[in-house]
Amino acid sequence: MSSDKLTRRATVLGLGATLATPTLLRAQSTDAFPQDEPAIRTQIPVNRNISAFAQQNWQDHFEELGVGCLLADINSRALHYWGEDGETYRLFPSSVPLTEELTKRGYTEVVRKRENPSWTPTASMRERDPSLPVRMEGGQVGNPLGTRAMYLTWPAYLIHGTHDTRKIGRQSSSGCIGLYNQHVEELFELVKIGTKVRLL
Repeated sequence: MSSDKLTRRATVLGLGATLATPTLLRAQSTDAFPQDEPAIRTQIPVNRNISAFAQQNWQDHFEELGVGCLLADINSRALHYWGEDGETYRLFPSSVPLTEELTKRGYTEVVRKRENPSWTPTASMRERDPSLPVRMEGGQVGNPLGTRAMYLTWPAYLIHGTHDTRKIGRQSSSGCIGLYNQHVEELFELVKIGTKVRLL
């Protein structure tokens, strides 16, 4: 190989290294990365997609199927439904309460159902956010209850739809279990008054 070819090759490589140096320096700079985020190793992993949901058995949570059973699994952010026939089973991703203080756990049941439900924020919701309306009619844009709602024996706790699809799979509610509107509409047709519910 002639010294001419080596010189050209060395020049091209040297030029490439010179052009890449600012990029490499920027990548190594601490300014390129957030410094105030907690280390990933200290965070508890949360599975948010349907493939990660653990399938449940109704017998582990209820004595009998009755007219059907619903299990809201707060940890995996999933809602399970079993029909009274013992064959029908549905699994939906859900939103869950923002904090443990807003979370109610235990057994309850569905006492009524509404299409296009109206929404009345609780006093504590309005205290946290005074800009909330006193009431919002069903079917209005921005109504946080979506297109369907199933009311429980616990006042102000519902299973309902949402128009804000970003909330599903997240801690985003004031205590309710939220579903995509298309999922709550499917569930609404299956669920009967008296369906047993467990929030776990």
